[in-house]
Amino acid sequence: MSASYEVRDGVAVITMNNPPVNGLGLATRQGIAAGIEQAQADAAVKAVVITGAGKAFSGGADIREFGSPKAVAEPNLLSLISLVENCTKPVVAAIHSVCMGGGLELALGCHYRVAAPGTNVALPEVKLGLVPGAGGTQRLPRAIGVEPALNMIVSGEPVKSELLAQIPGQTLFQKIVDGDVVEGAIAYAKEIADARPLPRVRDAKARHPNPDAYFQFARNTVKAMAKNFPAPAKCVDCVEQAVKAKFEAGMVYEREVFMALMLTPECKALRHAFFAERAASKIPDVPEDTPVREIKKVAVIGAGTMGGGISMNFLNAGIPVTILEMKQEAIDRGIGVIKKNYEAQVKKGKLKADKYEQRMSLLSTTLNYADLKDADLIIEAVFEELSVKEKVFRALDEVAKPGAILASNTSTLDVNKIAAFTKRPQDVVGMHFFSPANVMKLLEVVRGEKTAKDVLATVMGIAKKIKKTAVVSGVCDGFIGNRMIEQYSRQAGFLLEEGATPQQVDRAIEKFGFAMGPFRMGDLAGNDIGWAIRKRRYVEKPSLRYSKTADLLCEMGRFGQKTGAGWYDYQPGKRDAIPSDVVVKMIEDHRKELGITPRKIDDEEIVHRLVYSLVNEACHILEEGIASKASDIDMVYLTGYGFPLWRGGPMCYAETQGLFNVVQAMKRFAKNPLDDAKFWEPAPLLARLVAEGKNFS
Repeated sequence: MSASYEVRDGVAVITMNNPPVNGLGLATRQGIAAGIEQAQADAAVKAVVITGAGKAFSGGADIREFGSPKAVAEPNLLSLISLVENCTKPVVAAIHSVCMGGGLELALGCHYRVAAPGTNVALPEVKLGLVPGAGGTQRLPRAIGVEPALNMIVSGEPVKSELLAQIPGQTLFQKIVDGDVVEGAIAYAKEIADARPLPRVRDAKARHPNPDAYFQFARNTVKAMAKNFPAPAKCVDCVEQAVKAKFEAGMVYEREVFMALMLTPECKALRHAFFAERAASKIPDVPEDTPVREIKKVAVIGAGTMGGGISMNFLNAGIPVTILEMKQEAIDRGIGVIKKNYEAQVKKGKLKADKYEQRMSLLSTTLNYADLKDADLIIEAVFEELSVKEKVFRALDEVAKPGAILASNTSTLDVNKIAAFTKRPQDVVGMHFFSPANVMKLLEVVRGEKTAKDVLATVMGIAKKIKKTAVVSGVCDGFIGNRMIEQYSRQAGFLLEEGATPQQVDRAIEKFGFAMGPFRMGDLAGNDIGWAIRKRRYVEKPSLRYSKTADLLCEMGRFGQKTGAGWYDYQPGKRDAIPSDVVVKMIEDHRKELGITPRKIDDEEIVHRLVYSLVNEACHILEEGIASKASDIDMVYLTGYGFPLWRGGPMCYAETQGLFNVVQAMKRFAKNPLDDAKFWEPAPLLARLVAEGKNFS
């Protein structure tokens, strides 16, 4: 059993011991239940303390048991809380470090609660598309009041124990204990050992002076902020039951809502993303106990937009950074942008002035490669051309100390070729940050043929430290994300030739949930970047067909927001995309030149051609071993390309639609004479899964 039992001076201490966060798995629940029963039967025991070993009281459900029979086996969490609540001897929860989800619901079932200061307290189920399922929506409003409880439940964000203890009239914490919280809980248990009746949170009233108006206001607010997620609105409904219904009726209502939400596509998508993020850090042939290299100092080559953004990640994590540039003006310009970014955060109250000073004190600059000799990790962020990268890596090979990791921020180039410019290819890896690098969560970690396992383990660890979601990719043109987006962009171009406008395509995919459509995205990134890639493709892959509309746009000098004109027009200083008559005429003229009669294209076709192009290319990527699992591809698109979270990523969405249906749609697209029939042949992996009736997962 994952819980221990001991009696200390007449107080039974039940300690959950299920690392890393004392998840309430079956063995832990059984251990707590056995401890309560043993304490009940022992006349020498006057009270009980429940606590957690290590770095948490309890983080809630054991995610390793999600979806398995163990998750609901008796005693389930509801049964366990009922057992604790009905214990005839006082039960005190000794809370510390982390008390979340089912852990908080268990604590609310105890008669008393004492907490260490600094404990993170939360009901985060809404982030998985659920409501709390073991009484959280019914007990927390009774313990801290309706409004604070609803704020916690709807946001899922943690609140510090000492702040909750300051809420007037709260009964969540009877005491905040400095020092050893278990010793404090034992002392408190002795004080109240003979007090009767035993207080139960369930017996308190959840009151609000004007419930109808308040809950209507809450619904309107939630609807505006979380329109694509059903769970937040259901949280409001459940808390309303805590105010208006008897406790037992509220519990039944909460459970029915919980079970119904479990079946929604949004909940499935959020749970998929939750597990996918954790799975991304696991590399099949790199054991979790692989020794890592120490990263105390970082160097960045290039002070441009990417170099500056990359540097900020490490400064934010308290790691010293040296930026190297060829000219002082470039350094001054880059440092100016970093300062401006931090000053904006200070102005908005997101960063304290002393933190800003502390971060800037960790930053140094140089014009000399020799000054990088002590760096443990050096990241190159220079112009995206192989000859430029070659000069940098040959120079780094001369000055970097043995064991230093040499990383390239390349978004498309061959990491194996870059590694071959050095005498230490085992130390070379791709670290592809996404722009703006200080904001975007995604980091594609590109594994070269000779990249050492400890280098990979180190980079994955450092990614976590700088709060990035790292996904490992093999070497190919564009890696995972950009290789897929190229097919998406090709389809967007074909749609224009066939009869759509840029704003119609963007509107359809944005309505689907993307943060930005392909043409607005092109204008933001710079249409000249795609143009340069296509010129390379025309030489390397002459058989691969593209719509010429994007080339014609670039020939007009319409590179996007930076030139004030792209697929859309832009007013100086503004980012609003204004439909352009010039672009519409260019597209119409191009159609006439090709002899194409435009047709009406509906939103569903637009969405499915764009999204399924991502799916089919992703299946090739999986087949080739560039990505190790479908969920990694979903993480790339959720964290780097604005794919809607409530749809779970392209692979999750394809499963939701049914892979058979996806393939049928692709067969229809292949019959379109203006599309690319060869591309729409299902990737072998996709065809095989459909034939076998299987899914990616």
